[in-house]
Amino acid sequence: MDDDMDDDMDRQRPTTTPPDGNGHDSARGAKRSPRRLSLGALSGLLAGYAALAVAELVAAVVRPESGPVVAVGGAAIDRTPSAVKDWAIRQFGTNDKLVLQLGILVVLCGVGLVLGVLASRRRRIGSLGVLAFGAVGALAATSRPDSTGAVDALPSVAGAVAGAALLYWLIGLLERRTAPAADATEPSAQADYGWDRRAFVVAATAAAAASTGATVAGRALSGSQTRSAAASRTDVTIPPPSSEAAPTPRGAALRIKGITPYVTPNDDFYRVDTALVVPKVDATTWKLRIHGKGVTRERTLSFDDLLKMPLVERTITLTCVSNEVGGPYIGNARWIGVPLAELLRKCGVRPPSEGGPADQLVSRSVDGMTLGTPVEDVMDGRDAMLAVGMNGEPLPFVHGFPVRMLVPGLYGYVSACKWIRDIELTTFDAYDTYWVKRDWAQRAPVKTQSRIDTPKPFARPAAGTVMVAGVAWAQHRGIDKVEVRVDNGPWEEARLAAEDTRDTWRQWSYEWKAAKGGHRLTVRATDRTGETQTERRTRTIPDGASGRHSVVVTVE
Repeated sequence: MDDDMDDDMDRQRPTTTPPDGNGHDSARGAKRSPRRLSLGALSGLLAGYAALAVAELVAAVVRPESGPVVAVGGAAIDRTPSAVKDWAIRQFGTNDKLVLQLGILVVLCGVGLVLGVLASRRRRIGSLGVLAFGAVGALAATSRPDSTGAVDALPSVAGAVAGAALLYWLIGLLERRTAPAADATEPSAQADYGWDRRAFVVAATAAAAASTGATVAGRALSGSQTRSAAASRTDVTIPPPSSEAAPTPRGAALRIKGITPYVTPNDDFYRVDTALVVPKVDATTWKLRIHGKGVTRERTLSFDDLLKMPLVERTITLTCVSNEVGGPYIGNARWIGVPLAELLRKCGVRPPSEGGPADQLVSRSVDGMTLGTPVEDVMDGRDAMLAVGMNGEPLPFVHGFPVRMLVPGLYGYVSACKWIRDIELTTFDAYDTYWVKRDWAQRAPVKTQSRIDTPKPFARPAAGTVMVAGVAWAQHRGIDKVEVRVDNGPWEEARLAAEDTRDTWRQWSYEWKAAKGGHRLTVRATDRTGETQTERRTRTIPDGASGRHSVVVTVE
């Protein structure tokens, strides 16, 4: 028969054409109906929502980091080229993780729509597609560095099963069951006859409500775990340090409008890491293991064990290797912690200069991050520490509570492990840490740098005396001189603020007699070894950016 004869026979039969082996109607109208495709897409969205809700509920029981959004996001971060990560940090700053998570959700919505449309044509295949995406989430969760094993696959598996079952059920409600109404003459009515509208609406509404309930329950469970960790932080009383930091010297903090504060408030301190979910670690259950080559007395310490040790207080400036020339990823804070070199010596560790077999200290975070630090730098007399306090309070969660590592003079990616749980002594030849595997350098001392804080780029100051000011840093070497140049003129020495320690940044200022017109201001610093900041611009990869910061202004 030709197509016209088929259509005539369909109109003569009031009964429903049975679905074929794939669970879809064999009649052409069902395939072509825009209404059916739209309802299929809606079913896909609801199935995706249900899958995520159930997965997050199960993840709240297993552990929040095993949820599919976090697991897939973490896997995406791990596999993203370093240049792309660096671009994301430049473009989005500390919001880069939020942008990634929103992007994942947008993609999942798109996938849900596509699978729903596919299911409206091939019911079983659409549901199998949901299961396939669940398998991706399970694989991502179990392959993460912080994975606890097969149990991490449960959230994605449970969510996928729930989503696939819901999609299969909703599409089933769209199957034709009854004849069209007597007055149904429109082609769309002929194509969509018999689907149980009321049953579909009730089912879809119930699914949405149940998914919302699962989401709320999951967040409540996660919140209870967070509250436990928060309570442990609230209960912390940091003992007075046995070695206090010297008071900030008079004149170290300049009172100039627009200059960065000498001490960075905790809420303003930069955060650059790969954790999509900030670990909320309970200090009462936290442990730190110290082991590896040259460790003659392996130790496992609790948080209380650390607090019972002699503590030191120091003001130290930290810098992220992703900081571009003139960038914001640097901060200065007053830290309290346990001297790391002394602790290592108690474990029998000797630096390579004293014949120790290990030249790399690998620190591991609770989220699976690994950082590698030269043992010689940790034990050469600088104030390397396991920090427990920051600016007069326990570490904030975003900055590593309950314990993080600090080593003055090194970029954070080779020294500043947050949420630390393990220290292993090994060699650079034997082990490559997370960032080294991604083309960053094994060793990364902070480069001599300076920044103009005021005036801002494209500012329009009035002619006359304009105060130019900013900060300069060369941790563990110290800043000896800062110079400013206007356009292509000579370098003029700026006034340096008093120095706190060589491990902190140093503020500077320069009184500029500004003439009307457009001008470029450039700054350079010289550290205490005599090295002057280079004008050669380099990228942040592999060991930090170099070059001189400049701003363009128009004097009116």
